Amino acid sequence: MSIGQLMRHRKLGLSDEQAVEMYKYMQKARKFDERSYLLQRAGKIGFHVSGIGQEVSQVATAFALEKGKDYFLPYYRDYGFVLAVGMSMKELMLSVFAKAEDPNSGGRQMPGHFSHKKLNIVTGSSPVTTQVPHAVGIALAGKMKKQDFVAYATFGEGSSNQGDFHEGCNFAGVHKLPVIFLCQNNQYAISVPLHKQISGSIAERAIGYGFPGIKVDGNDALEVYRVVKEARERAVRGEGPTLIESVMYRVSPHSTSDDDMLYRTKEEVEENRAKDGIPKYRQYLVDCGLWSDEQEEELQEQIKQEINEATQYADQAPYPLPEDTLKHVYAEKGEV
Repeated sequence: MSIGQLMRHRKLGLSDEQAVEMYKYMQKARKFDERSYLLQRAGKIGFHVSGIGQEVSQVATAFALEKGKDYFLPYYRDYGFVLAVGMSMKELMLSVFAKAEDPNSGGRQMPGHFSHKKLNIVTGSSPVTTQVPHAVGIALAGKMKKQDFVAYATFGEGSSNQGDFHEGCNFAGVHKLPVIFLCQNNQYAISVPLHKQISGSIAERAIGYGFPGIKVDGNDALEVYRVVKEARERAVRGEGPTLIESVMYRVSPHSTSDDDMLYRTKEEVEENRAKDGIPKYRQYLVDCGLWSDEQEEELQEQIKQEINEATQYADQAPYPLPEDTLKHVYAEKGEV
């Protein structure tokens, strides 16, 4: 790596500490994902949707946005993102175990349906891309109230073919709303490969809506950070939305209910696993003198302990009460 390529993070406005923190969150997300898969296979939890291969882009995006101010509408693979904006390992484990303390839904939604009022994470659900028009509505409210936050929505490339995506983009473009749309293009809409879903580029669709579209390597943490940061700056200046296509690869099956070998080969998966952005980013930190084997060993031990404690806590936590099924569904007496 040349001297010019070293310390890229500083040129982008990231401190050394922030650059290292990004790596820690990537590893946390990866280890949470791996543990959840094992828990499902052991029969301890019912279901898991993996985000392995997508953590680099998710964490870099989180660091480019403003916690406590912006509104986040993630999709169901966004473990790296929600961890980086403030959700804890314990909270994620409570969700996969479907326990009463789960901050996302009180144990009533599937894992990955993130919601956290204190962190401005807006609830999502199984129908894909419904979060896009929701983000647009939040951005409209912010513009009407003259507030300087940004709404951020993320989704898969299969979701970009849904009507919600097109309607949301069109409305946001017409009204020049402070919203960022980020497509995590992981090459597969469940079992359907990219070339059978989309003719052309997702990023180029933005031209038709009257705002910029940018395609970025989702395995390059600092490039994703740069692009999202610039999109946020545009939004708060009143220059409207940005559509970002972050290109990556879904290493795991679609979910624990999926046999991905029915529609792709082990060779293809391994070829793309070799492009994993986490070890690449780790090497960058090593080259910058910010990371070492000793630090890596210490981090892995710390994450293991954190996951073990969170798993044990969530496993032993109580389930929701049957009578809580309708809680927050209908207004209680005196609330109307």
